Amino acid sequence: MTSLSHDRYCDEILAQTDALRAVLTGADLGVTVPTCPDWTLRELAVHVGGAHRWVGETVRTRATEEVPEDKVPGLEGPDGADPAALDAWLAEGAAATVAALREAGPDAEVWTWVTEQRTAFWARRMTHETAVHRADAALAARAPYEVDAEVAADTIEEWLGIVALAQEEGDPEAAELRGGGRSLHLHATDVPGAEWLIEFGDDRFTWRQAHEKATVALRGTLTDLMLVFNRRLKPTDPRVEVLGDAALLDFWLDRSSFG
Repeated sequence: MTSLSHDRYCDEILAQTDALRAVLTGADLGVTVPTCPDWTLRELAVHVGGAHRWVGETVRTRATEEVPEDKVPGLEGPDGADPAALDAWLAEGAAATVAALREAGPDAEVWTWVTEQRTAFWARRMTHETAVHRADAALAARAPYEVDAEVAADTIEEWLGIVALAQEEGDPEAAELRGGGRSLHLHATDVPGAEWLIEFGDDRFTWRQAHEKATVALRGTLTDLMLVFNRRLKPTDPRVEVLGDAALLDFWLDRSSFG
């Protein structure tokens, strides 16, 4: 599976934001988000909308270094507790950021926190930032959650790349994701070919798409695999199945919990 097109990411940022707004409509915005317990549902929404605005400002200005948050207009969200104001603020921020991404195209040079200094990075990152936090919101509001198969698969691929980068840069937790002879298999039961084999080498881990026996296998729908991989669904949940050494899956999840 390959990453999506720039236009598709832009479309998804809008679609995921609209779906998040739908979850928030009529929900108790003061409820604690179980997967982000430091936040209420409103604070989660402000985090997502603030991220959109920060990226939009980064792209619009073609920033060559990290943009300070106090330089981003409207980052803190609307004043007061009016749900309609929050809804409008989310919609406006996502639309403005997508407009900036579309105008720039995928190859404009811009600051990012990875080696890829292109707007393409931000289009992909904001797609998955929004999709995963929409899952947080759905859990808090006890609403159903589903994500398109291509988006769910790309969320897994992107996160593997982020953890690999952290390992390369010496993150102490990610550095432990090695040790020859062990492997982790992700197997989507509803999407043919949506499988990954993560192999722990002597110095680092690698991954590829493959259907092979592993030290531990995680089976479930592609959406649920993505949720477990992003620590939004526990691997003990009956919606998924763990076969083999469950401690190795826990080992992975514990050491890829940053970001």
